[in-house]
Amino acid sequence: MARILGYIASSLDGFIATPDDKLDWLTQYDDMDFGDASYEKFIASVRTLIMGRRTYEWVLQNAGEWPYRDRHTLVLTSRPLVEQREKVEAWTAGVDALVDHARGLDSGDVWMVGGGALQMAFLERGALDELAITVVPQLIGGGFQLFPPTGFAASPTLVSAKALDRGVVHLRYRFG
Repeated sequence: MARILGYIASSLDGFIATPDDKLDWLTQYDDMDFGDASYEKFIASVRTLIMGRRTYEWVLQNAGEWPYRDRHTLVLTSRPLVEQREKVEAWTAGVDALVDHARGLDSGDVWMVGGGALQMAFLERGALDELAITVVPQLIGGGFQLFPPTGFAASPTLVSAKALDRGVVHLRYRFG
């Protein structure tokens, strides 16, 4: 049974992107050594990605070439994908079926990429096993929230908290 993991960065005031979908507040930390909390270390165990259509289109517009070409990607959407990349599958059967499908995978961990709304949908269904949040010391004043308000409440268990350089903190929580 696959573990479903969240791995995301947030501003200190709880946003994952500015109102105009920019990440320049975050990319100024790209040259930092994140050690065990690095993206490279995290992605090494991941075999399948799940993202919403908005995140998929953002990656297509901003990443240059498709960065996940060696991993299966499921995009939750209600419409056909305009630009389809190799190993990318449009998932139209809804969140509940996607949770069941992801749980049944046995090829490695599953990453919930970006998008607080989709991560929240998985949390509400008890389907996110761990969540790693890298908090950077930037107040961006608004934008897309890490966790959109839905009324859902939970008390995850802190697995680790590590202070990194330049005031960055990496937090790992376990659910369930």
